[in-house]
Amino acid sequence: MIEGISHITFIVKDLNKATHFFQNIFDAEEVYDSRDKTFSLSKERFFLINGIWIAIMEGDPLQEKTYNHVAFKVSPSDFQKYVDRVKKMGVDMKEPRSRVEGEADSLYFYDYDNHLFEIHTGNLEDRLKKYKESS
Repeated sequence: MIEGISHITFIVKDLNKATHFFQNIFDAEEVYDSRDKTFSLSKERFFLINGIWIAIMEGDPLQEKTYNHVAFKVSPSDFQKYVDRVKKMGVDMKEPRSRVEGEADSLYFYDYDNHLFEIHTGNLEDRLKKYKESS
């Protein structure tokens, strides 16, 4: 039986730049740096973002931007704080998708390696409720 997500790995060109991104936007806590060792496929660093294990590994970045993404949930009262952090980082922000009226807030943005992230204030239960109401 699946117990949950173990970890999420992102391939990045520059470990230092990616570290700066994760720490300054998500308050990621670095818990491991392989330095010049390669126990896995390449140099890597591990982080915890509110208990979620995030790994970054050195390698070739994505060639293009897509809508594949990871969404991190925040409270509505913290949403603007994350908008400000993302803007301060100067990363590429994506226009939000169209929404059902009353649906939660989202902020979409890319890291330096074309990975798309979302800051989201909603949850599945609320989204399904809004979709049902709009049917």
